[in-house]
Amino acid sequence: MWLLIFLALPLMWAAGTYWYLFGKKSPFSLESVRPPGPREFDQKKRDRVIKQGFSVDRVPENLDVIVIGSGIGGLTVAATLAKAGRKVLLLEQHDQAGGCCHTFVEKGFEFDVGLHYIGQLHENSLLRIAFDQISEGQLEFQQLDQHFDTILIGQGDEKREYTIFTGKTEMEAHLKKQFPDDTSAITEFFKIMKISAKKTHYLATLKLIPQWLSLFLLKTGIAHFMSPIFDLSGTCATDVVNTLTSNKDLHVIFSYLFYGVPPKDSSIVINALLIHHYKRGAYYPKGGASEIAFHIIRTIQKYGGNCLVRAPVTQVLVNKKGEAYGVKVRKGQEEHEVHAPVVISNCGIFTTFQKLLPPEIQIKPDIQERLNMMKHGRGSFLVFSGFDGTAEELGLVSTNFWLFKNNDMDRSMEEFFALGKDDAPENIPMMFITMPSAKDPEAKIRNPGKSCMTILTMAKYEWFEEWSDTTVRKRGDEYHQYKMRFANKLFEWACTVFPKIKDKLVFQEVATPLTNMHYLGSQRGAMYSAEHNLDRFGAEAVARNRCNTPVKNLYISGQDVFSCGIAGALHGGLLCAATVLDHIIYIDLLLMKKKLKRRKAKELAQLAKKKLQ
Repeated sequence: MWLLIFLALPLMWAAGTYWYLFGKKSPFSLESVRPPGPREFDQKKRDRVIKQGFSVDRVPENLDVIVIGSGIGGLTVAATLAKAGRKVLLLEQHDQAGGCCHTFVEKGFEFDVGLHYIGQLHENSLLRIAFDQISEGQLEFQQLDQHFDTILIGQGDEKREYTIFTGKTEMEAHLKKQFPDDTSAITEFFKIMKISAKKTHYLATLKLIPQWLSLFLLKTGIAHFMSPIFDLSGTCATDVVNTLTSNKDLHVIFSYLFYGVPPKDSSIVINALLIHHYKRGAYYPKGGASEIAFHIIRTIQKYGGNCLVRAPVTQVLVNKKGEAYGVKVRKGQEEHEVHAPVVISNCGIFTTFQKLLPPEIQIKPDIQERLNMMKHGRGSFLVFSGFDGTAEELGLVSTNFWLFKNNDMDRSMEEFFALGKDDAPENIPMMFITMPSAKDPEAKIRNPGKSCMTILTMAKYEWFEEWSDTTVRKRGDEYHQYKMRFANKLFEWACTVFPKIKDKLVFQEVATPLTNMHYLGSQRGAMYSAEHNLDRFGAEAVARNRCNTPVKNLYISGQDVFSCGIAGALHGGLLCAATVLDHIIYIDLLLMKKKLKRRKAKELAQLAKKKLQ
């Protein structure tokens, strides 16, 4: 008898594993993807999708899931669960859905807020397949020029210019042409990029398998024996690049995609992944960034769900058993309860745990333990400028520009963030310039004869904290004068690169960390959410920072789950959906990728056969 049980155990384990991996129906299907429809230019029709205001009668009956926050992480998890048969309500506190994917139009100028370009959207890539599934094939992307980024280091006569190209082999080869004395360093860095890109799914797996198993694999060294990714993820970027080369300009290149954390405090894996992200091309959504929310919400609605804006959630409802069962939504002076057996927060771990949970739940040790794993991210400061003139007339291009005053990122960022409020505006060490009107080929149709530019840099929340109790557009003259000190310095710096814009400026709007808090709901104005520091990306921290929370039925989605940016937040949404469904949906996506590749190979073979006939 015992022998039979002993022999049966491996079979039972194998059957259980097979059921967990393959036994559940996939939310994705090739049949759901259809050719893109005509672009919707009627703003009223668009507003009925992305600006539908909250009212009780618009809440679907018998909800299965409530998602708080309509950024790409919330949109992704909502659409995936909707396609899996769940009835989903997506709630957004702003008057427009999309989070960092939304756009705003002022005086005929259209600006993106947080989406500047996306990589890894080449045919049959995993990210492209994910976008196709959650939009059901309706999103179209414009591939940008091969020269997608320019990096300027230094000022005046000492300024050096470097260009970054896309391409499987071209990116590395082009970099070596610019650094002929450091070809071996570049080779080694690209090896790290390859490991990071090919083995990142191991880090994601730590969040999907039982936590005890993840920690067992890490603490016993089994995981580290399987792949170097588990050591690399917790390795300081500065330490690695110092072993590769002493060329400080090249150090900047290896970490130029800044997100508020100096290289000495960041993971080499994250920095390598960010560059690798664009290796196969850089893309921008045709029709502008708001197309993303517009089409994904229609997917949610197709399956019985909805997205409602002007719906600030004031509390996650938790019963006496410690289970989340809904939310409170404020409308005017009243609060309405909306119930569902699953609640997902896409508004960041700090907002979720410190603002939305009841006070008696906030103080629990397991909640505090999760909070202590994270730090607040740096705030973002943006300048939106509109010009009379076309991109051609003004010399604007789809290429992005990254400007650094010197080649010591660690020192310059440390010194900048150590400055007091009065000294900060005159000592900005770096900035990013993007021209959305030059990227989207349809921008000329929507806004003829106009061009726009977005400038971004990092800023401390504390520099603006004294105005935190004021309301947007009513913060007073001192606040306006202070933020314009930043804006004027940034714009003046941009004019050294694009001199024709100075006399064509007709509109300018400035967003400080306080602005980001108001419109994006980001804690302390951090557009990249919690800080992406080295501690966060140690393998054990990755294993512990997962989508489920100490509050049963409450889950976390978005950038705080995995990493920053559009792709990082989207993967946060997929990881959250996998956790809620208790099904590794990445396997579904990988199987779909194989099917599509086989289909493509068959099409190419048939085409070749026809040419020979």
